[in-house]
Amino acid sequence: MKKSKWLKVAGSLSLTGFLLGSAIMPTSIPSQGIARAATVDSLELQEAFQAASQEFGVPVDILLAVGYNMSLWEHHDGKPSASGGYGLMHLTDVSTVDLKDTHSDEAPHMFLSGKEDVALPSLEGSTVKMESTLDINDPTLHTLNTAAALLSLEPETLKQNKKENIRGAAALLAQYAKDLNGEIPTDVNEWYGAVAKYSGSSDYTGAKDFADRVYETIDKGVTKQTEDGSSITLGPKQTHPDRDSIHSLNLKMDTEASQADCPNGLACHYVPAAYKKINHDGTFYEWSYGNYDIANRPHDNQEIKYIVLHDTEISYNLTKTVFQREWTQASAHYVIRSSDGDITQMIDNKDVAWHAGNWYFNSKSIGIEHEGIAIEGAAWYNEQLYHASARLVKHLSKEYNIPLDRDHIIAHDEVPGTSASRQPKMHWDPGPFWDWAHYMQILGAPLESGKKQKDVVQIRPNFHTNMPDLQTPTGDPVPKQSANFVYLYTAPSFDAPFIKDAALPNAHPLDASNWGNKAVTGQTFYKAEEQDDWTAIWYGGQKAWFYNPKGTNTTKGSGIVISPKDGTKGIPVYGLAYPEEEAFPEDIPVRGMTPLQYTLTSDQTYVATEKVKGSYYSAPVYTYNPETTHKIVWGNDEFYLIHLNHRLAFVRASDVDVIATP
Repeated sequence: MKKSKWLKVAGSLSLTGFLLGSAIMPTSIPSQGIARAATVDSLELQEAFQAASQEFGVPVDILLAVGYNMSLWEHHDGKPSASGGYGLMHLTDVSTVDLKDTHSDEAPHMFLSGKEDVALPSLEGSTVKMESTLDINDPTLHTLNTAAALLSLEPETLKQNKKENIRGAAALLAQYAKDLNGEIPTDVNEWYGAVAKYSGSSDYTGAKDFADRVYETIDKGVTKQTEDGSSITLGPKQTHPDRDSIHSLNLKMDTEASQADCPNGLACHYVPAAYKKINHDGTFYEWSYGNYDIANRPHDNQEIKYIVLHDTEISYNLTKTVFQREWTQASAHYVIRSSDGDITQMIDNKDVAWHAGNWYFNSKSIGIEHEGIAIEGAAWYNEQLYHASARLVKHLSKEYNIPLDRDHIIAHDEVPGTSASRQPKMHWDPGPFWDWAHYMQILGAPLESGKKQKDVVQIRPNFHTNMPDLQTPTGDPVPKQSANFVYLYTAPSFDAPFIKDAALPNAHPLDASNWGNKAVTGQTFYKAEEQDDWTAIWYGGQKAWFYNPKGTNTTKGSGIVISPKDGTKGIPVYGLAYPEEEAFPEDIPVRGMTPLQYTLTSDQTYVATEKVKGSYYSAPVYTYNPETTHKIVWGNDEFYLIHLNHRLAFVRASDVDVIATP
């Protein structure tokens, strides 16, 4: 998840394909850089926290640490977060309209989970699930309104004004503390229960986890310059919180938590995501539930082949809170905090998380969310995050025999849609600023160490010097920073138009969310032609050129080289590899496949990662005994998984010839 995307109104930075509609194609990339905002009024917010602390009697350390764990002190121009919170203190204002919108096909990242709706007449669509389960009167969804009432201000003021947002949070915390203690405590250690309540979690594990993180932040201290130029410091201070105070909240206890599956030496713990039926006006159905499916991978003949990397678009703590709500209907196995690499496992790896927007990949992968905002890049993707993630991935790779290469360690933005209509709506996280070369180096699998194969190239620009111009999905310039991709053109010239992907015909070429004209580090393609300093590759059904003087933007590549059989007018490509109709038993509905919007002709050549047999994991209902209800169907039809364009895709093995192998 990585920007501000759970709510539709936050979709301007979402990973789901909210692209600008302009068809204007500039003849070249603008050369001017965009400087980051200078630090202005750097003490203004620091003083605002101090003033609110004095006004409401909330220790400034508590106020600062709560704000940091809610938003990393980012205001986001008054726009709501992925879970409906506003401002530095994430004061919530969620309506059924907001949630209904986000669960549509146009929804942001969190809700393109890839869990298939069961074809039952009583299920009108996922919006029904959302509306019927949400208690819109839950006060945790309306802390903005409560805080505004305490201040006798309009809620809109707290959305837009940073100081009033902080004051509102201070008033809320003071009220929570008074309700729990009968008075407002003066000792920072006596605010544990109030902080836990501020989390908004109704589960003991989630609320406790948030409160622990807040006090841990106070213990360690933190200094940060925000995106708008403010500088905020929370100095370290040793605490001894009264953790028993949380019990007065009467939170739900989870008795099924297990130990996290992590390598030794990492800060890693387990906070279970919700696995619950959804309440439909007092009725619970076996087919309506969240946020994942019970399985027994790989012992149920369902292999784990991929690790999919995501970003959260919201804070670490809020991500966990969201996954603990069954109506979210999205989840991931792990969540990693940006500031220090702290890891929370939320789903057992044997189970299938709803994270990738594609059921085939969900059923065969482990999903890892990284706290961050894709459009802000390096502000979130720091060394602690990279190293913690890499250590976790190495551990999982060894445990499940997953190859440490870019064919199996993939980004969410490389997962294809399940149909032509879904392809443009898939996500673009972790986005253009994830340093894939560095990450693979930390994994012990540097891109340069791969096999070399004639006319096969792996994209590999120099991350530190590669700073292409980009803009946000809303048209604002993105500050210059290192990026992981090369732009693709229709001809070997910067004056040529950028290529257009068939799924994104109207996307602005400089839009960071426009994955259609960007080949990313680690992706492998077949060289179609060379001319001077330019290299052409076969990419999404067309010849695409990128600047590559003396091979500086590529490294050694290898794979199974395939081409459509001679004599074919064109072959289809798919976003999944399901079995043939005859393979499905009578008690499992046949799952068909519809082609994506690309046709490959016999003059084109692509690089495949592997050949697989069609398979489908049927997990239609809520159950704690998947052996009785869940089954995997294997077929005889075979497919090649190829690097089609920015995304992976499948072609039928019977449609292609193998030209070369590694």
